[in-house]
Amino acid sequence: MNDVLNTEERRDLPESVFGLPERREYPMPDAAHVRAAEAYFRYCPEDLKPKLAKAILRFAREYGVDVESPTILSYAEE
Repeated sequence: MNDVLNTEERRDLPESVFGLPERREYPMPDAAHVRAAEAYFRYCPEDLKPKLAKAILRFAREYGVDVESPTILSYAEE
């Protein structure tokens, strides 16, 4: 799977693979999507960044992705 999902693929994903499940945003079903979520982190609403940062780190550990972004790491500490 690459980091682009079509509408049907995205619709079929369980909420548990989304960084923001209540909004069904930032899907992370694999390592490529974890990297994409990291790249698009800056577009996340400010009040949701701590939650998304923690989700990115959780999925990164699961898929063996190294997250080095100081921004994401600092938001995950909040």
